[in-house]
Amino acid sequence: MFRGDIQGELEESEQRKAMSQFAAEAFGTYFIVVIGCGSVCSAVLTGALQGLWQVAVVWAFGVSLAIYATGSISGAHLNPSVSFAFALLRPWDFPWSKMFLYWAAQIFGAVLGGATNYLIFKELIVEFERVNGIERGSSSSVMSAMIFGEYYPNPGLQYSVHDGELETGDRGWSYHTVSTATALGVEAWGTGILMFFILALTDPHNKTLVTKDFAPFFIGFTVAVLIAVYAPITQAGFNPARDLGPRIVAYFAGWGEIAIPGPRGGFWIYVLGPLIGAPCGGALYDFLFAASVRAS
Repeated sequence: MFRGDIQGELEESEQRKAMSQFAAEAFGTYFIVVIGCGSVCSAVLTGALQGLWQVAVVWAFGVSLAIYATGSISGAHLNPSVSFAFALLRPWDFPWSKMFLYWAAQIFGAVLGGATNYLIFKELIVEFERVNGIERGSSSSVMSAMIFGEYYPNPGLQYSVHDGELETGDRGWSYHTVSTATALGVEAWGTGILMFFILALTDPHNKTLVTKDFAPFFIGFTVAVLIAVYAPITQAGFNPARDLGPRIVAYFAGWGEIAIPGPRGGFWIYVLGPLIGAPCGGALYDFLFAASVRAS
């Protein structure tokens, strides 16, 4: 009887821990979407933020604050590709069974974040579409859908809108400017860089960063740098939940096939690319630096 009570208490404790981790991952991802994608909403719909760097800095603070808020509870993955990399490279610390719990939480949080942004910016979206003659769900509505999901090349640099019709922008870009293979590669590459620095900055044996209290800050600004460099190409996703959650909201909010599968049917690169890149970046850190850092 006593043994059974202990077993029951342990199981209950594990369930509470799992619920706390689910809540932390959901909230952290929610906050990233609300702040990060919210900055894109503000930039596109109001012009309040000028240039990619201003948007990127808001993303940096959103990511950093989310990590600070949830790191002690769940480890602050807040990204399905990061969870996948940890399950693949650190299965003794992060078992595969936990990965699916984290994935569910991250997607759930991202959907809620996308829905929150839609409710907050709903009237501004309608006004943006009215002023530009955009019919939601038409090909030109990619210019408003881009505040939720991501597209390649970046529609804000590829197009202008006149009387509801897409026109080639000043740069003369077209669909062919960025191929699907290039976009997939950029998403994998950027996520690989992000994962590399997540491991480098949080490695307890790495004495370059004297206190790990600043690691969330530098991880956030790694995201900002990646956005500044690669957002013109793919809008810089590097997180399947960040893209898929708001994209689902856009699909049901009237954008339809412009949201999923997207004008080029390419929404999948924002899922597959990061899932390829994160383990590669993590493995590169382990292969090149982890052993040396521990030895020193």
